[in-house]
Amino acid sequence: MSKHTILIVEDEIFVAMDIERILADAGYQVQAIAADRAEAMAVDEAPQIAFVDINLRDGPTGPGIACDLASRYGTKVIYVTANPAQIDPRASTAIGYIRKPFSDDSILAAASLAIGGAAAATNASGITFFKH
Repeated sequence: MSKHTILIVEDEIFVAMDIERILADAGYQVQAIAADRAEAMAVDEAPQIAFVDINLRDGPTGPGIACDLASRYGTKVIYVTANPAQIDPRASTAIGYIRKPFSDDSILAAASLAIGGAAAATNASGITFFKH
C-alpha cells in the first residue's frame, strides 16, 4: 500500500510491536523500532513518519528526538503518549498526539493524515490535532 517509511520510537516493546502490527497489516513499511535517542538517530534512511512516545529508555527524550527528526529529515511526527502535557518542545512537523491506550483506528488515521490523507483521518477518534 505505502512506500512511506515509518519509525516507531517507543521503549515498551509490546506497545511498539502493537503499533508495528497495526501499520504492517495495513501495508505500511515500518523501518525500525527505537527505544531511545541513540537508536532513533541511528536509522539508515530518513523516516517520513515517526510515532514518538515521550518517556523512553533514556528518560523523557521523546520531544527532543521528534524535534531532531523534524529538523534533520522533515519527518511528520505523531506523539503516542499517556502524558501529552509533557510534549515540550513540540516538533515543527508534529501533527498531533494519540493518548495511550490507543485504538488501531487512531494509529491508522494518523498515518493516513501524515501522508496527506486528511479526509480519512479527520473522522478518527483518539487523535488530538495541533493547531499550526
